[in-house]
Amino acid sequence: MDRLSPSTLHRLPSGVLKPDYDRAAVATGIVHLGLGAFHRGHQAVYTDALLKNDPRWGILGVSLRSRDTRDALQPQAGLYSVTASDGSGQQRRVVGALTGLAVAPDDPAGLLARLADPAVRIVSTTVTEKGYSHDPATGALRADDPDIRHDILNLTHPRSTLGFIVGGLRLRRQQGLPPYAVLACDNLPANGHTLRGLAIAFAELVDRDLARWIADEVHFPSTMVDRIVPATTDVDRDEVRAALGLDDAWPVVTEPFSQWVIEDDFGGDRPAWDASGAQFVRDVAPFELMKLRLLNGAHSTIAYLGYLMGCQTVAAAMAEPELAGLVEDMMREEVTPTLPALGGFDVTAYRAALLQRFRNPALKHLTAQIAMDGSQKLPQRLLGTISDRLARGLPITRLALAVAGWMRYVSGTDEQGQPIALRDPLAVKLRALADDAGPVANRLAPALLSVTPVFGHELPNDPRFARTVEAALDRLFLNGTRATVEQILQNAG
Repeated sequence: MDRLSPSTLHRLPSGVLKPDYDRAAVATGIVHLGLGAFHRGHQAVYTDALLKNDPRWGILGVSLRSRDTRDALQPQAGLYSVTASDGSGQQRRVVGALTGLAVAPDDPAGLLARLADPAVRIVSTTVTEKGYSHDPATGALRADDPDIRHDILNLTHPRSTLGFIVGGLRLRRQQGLPPYAVLACDNLPANGHTLRGLAIAFAELVDRDLARWIADEVHFPSTMVDRIVPATTDVDRDEVRAALGLDDAWPVVTEPFSQWVIEDDFGGDRPAWDASGAQFVRDVAPFELMKLRLLNGAHSTIAYLGYLMGCQTVAAAMAEPELAGLVEDMMREEVTPTLPALGGFDVTAYRAALLQRFRNPALKHLTAQIAMDGSQKLPQRLLGTISDRLARGLPITRLALAVAGWMRYVSGTDEQGQPIALRDPLAVKLRALADDAGPVANRLAPALLSVTPVFGHELPNDPRFARTVEAALDRLFLNGTRATVEQILQNAG
């Protein structure tokens, strides 16, 4: 079967949306670091929709590690399809916003040169929480990270996200060019503020004058991004191939819902993403906190407990009535009271929409995928909520069970005795602690709570937190996940 490409676009079925602009006239105004499925199903779609009226904002998509996406999309001239499905039907479109594809390790100096192009006015990122070389408990730069150590001494050939961002800014400063805005699109608390602090801290280790220039001149708007975009599977490829009549090597399959809230602080020109459905605001923080705690916190809870119950996907986990009830209660009773006022925003309706989205049978969102990198995700998804509730003297029963679910997952063996593949930046340390402690709650819980990059210092020393998590972990070991979820659902106040 022929590939999706500029020469085969005319063969697409009539219901498939195609680029309605001249791709040859599109300039590269954005360099995006982290060319994964989420970016291609979210920010690139918003950008694609505005290129007809403003072709200055094409995207150079950069993979920081893997060549897979570049190799899949290069023969398609950067074209790919996005299928939004909710079980009742599909909406399909072909996105043409990518003006180029690059793999950073293949030519780091060449990528820096692209970052110094005056036409580039935004550098955006979706590199996951672990891609920022920071301590998730404190937000501080991990100066001992091997890539950071390398980049401090070799900023003309960087490896890290921060190395490319700061290296590109240094080159623009040397050439007398204005800086680009840096747009973080990952699930970090105050992601723009956090990335700004990390970039300045990194630059301080390279050149203090450069660090001051970044602090004074570079804008780091914060964002809140929301769309569930599972990893593409071979089944997805087969279904898309049949629907398009063309072979798309790396399609995106997602849900109809999409939200993007952006702090309007670019220091210069920026795309009219609001014309594509995004929302520019003065303060992203309330929206970001709501999403991190409700959606992402619930997602992690579903991932760990659902995986332990034998559910491979989020939809399968939500088909378990007790687990679905526990998650709904956690969102309503324990999470929502910690959220700030959102100026008339209907949080009750938002929670209901989340539950419906989690149940979407068309999305094969693997619990194992969401469970990855838990050490980086727990602080902002669950631990911040727990800290706020403890400060108010409120119970944390369900939230503590979610943390205990992560600990049970880290133990390395599921309830059928099968090994769990722990994929986490701290995997070696976590597994060593778990192996030494064994499946004993009063040994494993204190051992994992001692990992300060995850839990910091205050929470592990709060007996209300430590005791509640240990008790929940003990139940998981003794009674199993299903029985524990049922018991807590029935008894939690």
